[in-house]
Amino acid sequence: MLNDFIVRLKNLDWVLNSSILFIGLAGLITLLSSDLNLFYKQLAWFVFGFILIFIISQIDFRPFENYPWAIFGFYFFIVAFLLATYFIASPIRGVRGWISFGEIKFQTSELAKLSLLILYSFFWAKAHIGIGQIRNLFKSLLYFSLPAALVLIQPDLGTVLILFSIWFGYLLISGIKWKHLVVALLVFAIAIIFMWTSFLKDYQKERVIGLFYPEKDPLGSSYNVIQSKIAIGSAGFLGKGFGEGTQVRLGFLPEAQTDFILAAFIEEWGMLGAFFLISSFMIFLFRIIKIGMSSDNNFSRFFCLGSVIMFLAQFLLNTGSNLGLLPVVGVSFPFLSYGGSNLLVSVLIIGIIQSIVLRNK
Repeated sequence: MLNDFIVRLKNLDWVLNSSILFIGLAGLITLLSSDLNLFYKQLAWFVFGFILIFIISQIDFRPFENYPWAIFGFYFFIVAFLLATYFIASPIRGVRGWISFGEIKFQTSELAKLSLLILYSFFWAKAHIGIGQIRNLFKSLLYFSLPAALVLIQPDLGTVLILFSIWFGYLLISGIKWKHLVVALLVFAIAIIFMWTSFLKDYQKERVIGLFYPEKDPLGSSYNVIQSKIAIGSAGFLGKGFGEGTQVRLGFLPEAQTDFILAAFIEEWGMLGAFFLISSFMIFLFRIIKIGMSSDNNFSRFFCLGSVIMFLAQFLLNTGSNLGLLPVVGVSFPFLSYGGSNLLVSVLIIGIIQSIVLRNK
């Protein structure tokens, strides 16, 4: 039995696992230098996460393609869960997005990402013959709109942008006609206007405005980004060293363990550390693409490529906000930022991808 376990463990994609491990260790080192309590919590989540990756990888998900009721059932269960969250969740910083299980708080909108990845992989794998049909565009839009609307009223703009990225990304990789993509972009533009006028809170609008006019409110809506730029700009090539990041240590950089952990990491480890971190993330993405392209069925290909879209969107939104290139919308850096909800859903996705690796072999 031990030999069988070792063989199963060796057959996982360890290039993929190693890139995740490097990113995770970078986050843990940053937490260790700033908040020992959060370090131990995140370490526990990571150990549990890698165990979960192995367990999930042993499940063959291919037969689920033949059971649409299971895929749609999971999707509508998550939609119902999001609806229930809005009514039963206690507001945390004005957002009704977390369900409490004793001391553990879980952000339910994270599950919407997983449900869309599974549903869209099934939908486009089955609809590839009729990709050019406009009805498929509107069906896919409906699947996006239901969870996105429920997340938007929480309000959680960052997750809505991730869900949109997943939907639009699937349109690109499915080979849909360009004129249909133009229709999709017009729908998105109308949705942005509607969100701005009807749903976005004042503080969210101020963050967007602050992106273009940071000098307008340097001690308010633009404060976090300004401090993030100072942390990154003062790091130099080698950084200030472990525990020597003044922006974090002196409390100038808010959310240094979550939204702005990239700035906190770069301040201590410099541009060299940033190079290795981003290189590891790129290896992580390209490895998933390779796994997807070597798969022998459309569902697996779509799931891998959709996962790349989701992780890349998170990376771009988080990095862009740290650099002051995009508004701060509360999106985590995958595997780097502190947070059990995002990490749990991410390892579930990686577990499915590792299952695809084993089935490929």
